[in-house]
Amino acid sequence: MIRNYLLASSALSLLLLAVPAAAQTGPASDRGPGAGEPADIVVTANKRSERLQDVPIAISALADKDVQNRHITSALDLNNIVPGLRLTTLDAAANPKIFIRGVGLSDFNPGSASGVGIYVDGVYVGSPLAQLAGFYDIDRIEVLRGPQGTLYGRNTTGGAINVITKRPTWKYTGDASVDYGEYSSVTLNAGVGGPIIADKLAFRVSGQRVSSDGFADNRLTRREAGAADRWAVRGQLLFTPASNVEILAQASFFRNRGDAIQVKHRSLFPTAPQFAGSDGLCAPAYYNSSSCTDLLGYSDTDPRPRSLEDNVDGKDKVDVTTANLSATIEMGAVDLIAITAYQNAWRDDRENTDASPLQMIEGHFHTKQRQFSQELRLQSHGQTRLRWVAGAYYMHDHLNDDSSFDTLRDLRPMFITDNNPTGLSIENSVGVFGWPNIQKVDSYAVFGQADYDVSDRLTLTGGLRWSADRKSLNYSSQVDNGLAVLLHFNGRKTFSDWSGRAGINYRLGTDARIYATYNRGYKSGGFFGGLASSIAQIEPYDNEILNAYEVGLKTNLFGRKIRANLSAFYYDYQNQQVFSQVLRNGLTMQILDNAASSRSYGGEAELAGEISRNLSFSFSVAYLDSKILKYVSDGQDFSGNVLQNSPKWSIGGSISYNMPLADGSAIVSSIDANWRSRVFFDNTQRNRLSDGPATVVNGQIGWRSSNSKIEMGVFAKNLFNKTYLLYISPIDSLGVDELSYAPPRVAGVYARINF
Repeated sequence: MIRNYLLASSALSLLLLAVPAAAQTGPASDRGPGAGEPADIVVTANKRSERLQDVPIAISALADKDVQNRHITSALDLNNIVPGLRLTTLDAAANPKIFIRGVGLSDFNPGSASGVGIYVDGVYVGSPLAQLAGFYDIDRIEVLRGPQGTLYGRNTTGGAINVITKRPTWKYTGDASVDYGEYSSVTLNAGVGGPIIADKLAFRVSGQRVSSDGFADNRLTRREAGAADRWAVRGQLLFTPASNVEILAQASFFRNRGDAIQVKHRSLFPTAPQFAGSDGLCAPAYYNSSSCTDLLGYSDTDPRPRSLEDNVDGKDKVDVTTANLSATIEMGAVDLIAITAYQNAWRDDRENTDASPLQMIEGHFHTKQRQFSQELRLQSHGQTRLRWVAGAYYMHDHLNDDSSFDTLRDLRPMFITDNNPTGLSIENSVGVFGWPNIQKVDSYAVFGQADYDVSDRLTLTGGLRWSADRKSLNYSSQVDNGLAVLLHFNGRKTFSDWSGRAGINYRLGTDARIYATYNRGYKSGGFFGGLASSIAQIEPYDNEILNAYEVGLKTNLFGRKIRANLSAFYYDYQNQQVFSQVLRNGLTMQILDNAASSRSYGGEAELAGEISRNLSFSFSVAYLDSKILKYVSDGQDFSGNVLQNSPKWSIGGSISYNMPLADGSAIVSSIDANWRSRVFFDNTQRNRLSDGPATVVNGQIGWRSSNSKIEMGVFAKNLFNKTYLLYISPIDSLGVDELSYAPPRVAGVYARINF
């Protein structure tokens, strides 16, 4: 306890983590006078290049140096780095659960759409199988908080994560880096590019390799569990046949062959009344003891979070192939932009769902998903008084899911007869329960947004979008590979609605502006594609509507040495889409339906600056108060509970210091940390399904050459080896919770080279 207090205190006193200091920096002439001024951050949140301080929305950005110094290799590494952003998962290489300001969806089934959109080089990544595949060779990452429907390819109520990769250059450049650390962890990154035909054709090729031995120990198989094994490669060609035409072609491939995620088993059924809590399940004092077991009588009595006893060392196999073509034609005062993209994702994941040595429940997730999208935009060119964007968007998504749970296989001998040689017993939930389904989605949208400068100080913004999603689902629930069909559903429906934005942006002076916006966000309804026992579970759920009100201040202080951004918001939900696992007739069932109403309010404060040429810092604090106002599902009333994945407080900061040496080289160092308050992982607001406050500290120190081309040193992620939870999945009917822990400390050495 004292140790945790000291860690939290030191993190706060150093003003660690939060807002990255820079994204894309402008030229020195844009920086104004003074040695300690931070470079301007240039972002493309409004589909054009603008200074971060001029964009009237809550946005944070990480530059390539921030990504390197924080040793980010996956979207999951962004968890809690940006104010209000949380990412969790119960899968090793797919299905991230993304929340911004408490807005998101925790469904792990691939047919559901997140409330937060991920975009890589302007292309919406719709498949959850592919959303962990694009985080390498990064130029910058932009995180936009709040609904983004009027400008982005798909409607998103929570926000957007824009990943912009490094482009081909007109001179030969290259870079490479390697991290080697504990658990034999290795991360290799490399990229090279340059001209093929001067001023006409350029290329860039980049790749990543990540491997490790795994963080957990399987006491049953005597193997390390949770090993990483993935690689990715991307190729780009930039073609400029004329001075006003630019064509960028990209192709990439991602492959994961690492272990399935390893979760910790927690038994829930007390063996005697004195071991039960107020809810009738195991009291916390008897977790990891023989006083509580699961349905088959097993209990993991080893309290170490990464000590397991699994009969299956599963593999999470994922392949993602992507190709896209972006073309920009400047036509005087107007630009025409076309983005065409295709993505094919495949996954075969076998996991020991019950995290035990017995065959109680084991999952097999086999999914294929392909996506084609086309976006066309016309937009104004240059800094005119009226700046506008108008466009149309189409996406086709085809999902083929053939997943199943093998439940209670150890009980099959009890039901074997001459007429039933396999021991199948549907009424006792003994069997392989599958839900093969095919979902097709055709999405259409037209959108536009305009910014008009009423005066040198006052700008008005307005935007509208109309979207329609035509969805069809062919679904079966079957047992033992079709031996018995429990139900069949074939339906189609079109979901449509509008999104909008209205805003006012007033410049107080050269270094400060205030803004106020109203955003109406919309996320399409659909059909639930997970394991179902009744038609009612599959029938369509409604559109999710979010009315978001926000005010903010963006300013530069102390002669532009410090950037200070403040935002406050109020969210009013209608028909919020909520995923939950509920107990029905003694069975844990998956439910995706609508909460009638919810609300959230809060705000963020962000500071970043360069105290001197060699010392920079960043700091942020986020506050979130969320509540479900009205939600009754399957007889359970969740009204009054907080939204899941919505910690009330998040605080973070970072400090970077460079110490010049006599020969022109330098000792470079950075440390960052983040702290969050208690977080609940479902809508029941049970302490059992939550995790208390957590502080995580990371850092590195190294040497950089005088020409900045070579750097090497040591690093540590989760420096003080904090044990905390990323997610908990309850299976009450089988008497087990699945606990997903964050990685332990990984310390090691790194080296980087630029040429």
